[in-house]
Amino acid sequence: MLQAQLDSVLGDIGADAIKIGMLPTPSAAHIVAKAIAQHNISRVVLDPVMVATSGDRLVSTDTMQSIVQALFPLATVITPNLNEASWLLNKPVAHVHELEAAGRDLLALGAHAAMVKGGHLQGDQLSDCLVQTGSPTTQLSHPRIATHNTHGTGCTLSSAIAVYLARGLALAAAVEQAHAYLHAAIQAGSTFSLGAGHGPVNHGHAPMPVAPVSVT
Repeated sequence: MLQAQLDSVLGDIGADAIKIGMLPTPSAAHIVAKAIAQHNISRVVLDPVMVATSGDRLVSTDTMQSIVQALFPLATVITPNLNEASWLLNKPVAHVHELEAAGRDLLALGAHAAMVKGGHLQGDQLSDCLVQTGSPTTQLSHPRIATHNTHGTGCTLSSAIAVYLARGLALAAAVEQAHAYLHAAIQAGSTFSLGAGHGPVNHGHAPMPVAPVSVT
């Protein structure tokens, strides 16, 4: 079913960019990799949703290894959080000064670029680090916003990166624009009260910032 859906959409409509979220099984990872290759998708954002904020693992070790082997080489960028980076590298990533080194180690696993998300770190500043093969490292920081409405921030960020890549921006510019969008969306939804627990960011209140686009 997954392969049929991918072939139907990509073979008919196509895609300027795709974002991959959680994949439940090794076979799903290989099916997605096959579709990317067959349909010549060149802009791929892989958000390896493997570990929950609580630290609970969401997929099996076999699935994690299949994602690394099949999809890391096809992705424009991977966007793990600290827990996911720690599992992928089999060592803790727990400090802001470790983000760049973790990104370098992820490149050694086959990724072309890695943006290690530091949102789970303590402190008044949120810091992420984009590491690319053959390009300077990009450090991105924003002041932490006091709010419980942070559900889906990682998914929003990776999706926004895919949108900006689809518009023709280079990776570093796409990441910077996506950061600005997410920060505005968190700020806009910071005072909402939507029941118990963590609410979502306000996607609709923060339009995608307009940026010059040069498509090649």
